[in-house]
Amino acid sequence: MIETGRLILRKPRPADRAALHAMWADPLVMADLGPVKDEAASDAAIARHDGYRHEGLGFFTVERKADWAVVGFCGLKRGDPPNPIAGEIEAGWMIAQPYWRQGYALEAMTAVFGWGWASFDMPRIVAITSARNLRSQAMMARLGMARLAEGDFEHHAFAADDPLRHMVTYSITRPSSIA
Repeated sequence: MIETGRLILRKPRPADRAALHAMWADPLVMADLGPVKDEAASDAAIARHDGYRHEGLGFFTVERKADWAVVGFCGLKRGDPPNPIAGEIEAGWMIAQPYWRQGYALEAMTAVFGWGWASFDMPRIVAITSARNLRSQAMMARLGMARLAEGDFEHHAFAADDPLRHMVTYSITRPSSIA
């Protein structure tokens, strides 16, 4: 569990399913991430992220302390093959639409990065998003990440004509203050 001033980041619980399903089913949330998901696909996504827990990684439910509302889903995982970041530590997040523009993603991911640096010996953390997802790219910049010139690629999971197929990669190097 990771705690911030306003948030608790914890392993997903069965009681989180409805809120997480609602995020994946929301066309606004998924507009630059991929197709909306039904309950079965959402459950599969949760299970896929739980699959990283054996090495200490995985995504967390983002819960607001003030009212215990599930506001998002974020964390660290291994980059998937055949993407160029395969095997690297990859950051990701999504926040439910009613909670946008309140600083929750930045607060949660700043805490996740701190936890990641303290918990794992890795030279960098990477993140990918579609080239058109300017909001995620701005968030990556706020987190101190920089776009990798050689990090553009076509994501195998999207059809050739899907505008989400063209991906960009951002990276942040391990801070020198953390041995």
